[in-house]
Amino acid sequence: MKFDDILTELNGMGRFQLRMILLMLAARMTSPCHYLLNNFIAVVPSHHCDITSLDYGGVLSNLSHEERLIVSIPVQEDGTLSSCQMFAEPQYHLLINSSYTTDLPTVPCQNGWMYDNTTSKSTLATEWDLVCGKRGLNKASATIFFIGVMFGATVFGYLSDRFGRKKALLVSYVTTTVFGFTSAFSSNFVMFAAMRFFTGLGLSGISLITVALRIEWVDIKHRNAVGNLVGMDWSICTALLPVVAYFVDDWRYLVATLTSPLCLGIICWWWLPESARWLISNGKAESAHFYLTKCAKVNGREQFMADLNPEALSKEIPVENENRKYSYLDLVRTPRMRRLTLLTGIVWFAAACTYYGISLNIDGFGVNIYLTQFIYGAIEVPANVLVFFCFDKIGRRLTQAGTLVLTGLCILCNMFIPQDKGPFQMAVGALGKMFAEAAYTGVFLHTTELYPTVMRQNGMGFCYFLAQIGTAVSPIISLLEEVWGHLPSTIFTLLAFAAGLSILLLGETRNIHLPETIEDVEQTRRSSISTPEEKSQL
Repeated sequence: MKFDDILTELNGMGRFQLRMILLMLAARMTSPCHYLLNNFIAVVPSHHCDITSLDYGGVLSNLSHEERLIVSIPVQEDGTLSSCQMFAEPQYHLLINSSYTTDLPTVPCQNGWMYDNTTSKSTLATEWDLVCGKRGLNKASATIFFIGVMFGATVFGYLSDRFGRKKALLVSYVTTTVFGFTSAFSSNFVMFAAMRFFTGLGLSGISLITVALRIEWVDIKHRNAVGNLVGMDWSICTALLPVVAYFVDDWRYLVATLTSPLCLGIICWWWLPESARWLISNGKAESAHFYLTKCAKVNGREQFMADLNPEALSKEIPVENENRKYSYLDLVRTPRMRRLTLLTGIVWFAAACTYYGISLNIDGFGVNIYLTQFIYGAIEVPANVLVFFCFDKIGRRLTQAGTLVLTGLCILCNMFIPQDKGPFQMAVGALGKMFAEAAYTGVFLHTTELYPTVMRQNGMGFCYFLAQIGTAVSPIISLLEEVWGHLPSTIFTLLAFAAGLSILLLGETRNIHLPETIEDVEQTRRSSISTPEEKSQL
């Protein structure tokens, strides 16, 4: 008997599973918001040198504000004021002939900056003057956050496989809540960056463990729906983020607002079940029987569990070695696990890098950032629907390979659209975002189905670790546009194509039992369609 057969008998997508998904919803709302938070809190508004304290013997006080700007700050080629330079001395002749600015001596801003606060009341840039020579720190704050997510993947991947899904999830809830709220009260950038690192570390556990719990509690028939359609909460929250950011335009209040749903998540945690699949794989048959009995009661299938006691449960379902403790080294000990680890790592790195390469570039089209983010979030909804139908019709491999290649093609096409065609660039970018989201959503379910239960969270943790390396370097890749304008797009395109080819080398998991042990991976996988003999045993 397979565990999936038991779930089918208990109604693999009944009220018990739906209640569990709803109990995790509040906490899951925070993940996409924090992942894309830098699009709003790290905005660098228009700025120029602060000249309010300059007097020069009272002469400037007799001039209007516009005239003071003319004599104090040079004008760039596009007609806007210089953001980082000011004249060494007031150039009064410019009041008569403003066109003569050649070889006039300039110096860096001496007294700080003045910002255009029409879009955002307060951002990291305005709070700590992260402009000009410090402008890169805005991108660095995102990279530091995703490095935290990267390390969190390894930490919570191990904790989840070692101590159980539920305990590890509570640790991730508390970690994210504490450091999320603390980051909103940071007194300097160094403190803020440190708090964002640990916030990312905790959020990584929420993303990984909630996916595993959902997949491990549903039967084969409903895995695709739970993995994709129920995962639409990410897309919906991504679309709602700019609405919240528009009304909460102070970065401190915004961080606190987006962290607050976790307080409800911690309360809901008490009613979450442990993964019965994990319990059985670790020799905890009595605890597994307890949760399966509860599932049967809620779903109205008590009779089935009445005939299945803990002893029978432990005998019917094979356990590799209940005393064995697994680690990340088990990912590379055997040939097929080694191959699986290598290929999934490549796919996750490339898929995440391209997804966030598009997602973190909402200000690159010259269109309102709130509108762009809303479109980018809304376009993910049809992406989830697309994956849902394609996964069932053509399988996991071809769907993901196709969406990754199409992502690369959209990025490639955008390279040839003129810069003054911002709306067209945004439209093609949104289409690329849709395919990137489809690929990134699909890889969660596909990878979960590929790894065995005893190593699932270790495997997912490793993949998520590589994904966050890709995510962390995506803002840095974007900075390469200073070397060549199309260099970042070229890199993202090549990565998408490479991931698309790699996915074709992985196994197909449509209508396949989830592997429970490493031996299941090393041996030939069986179809989920039960034989008459198997049905009679049920």
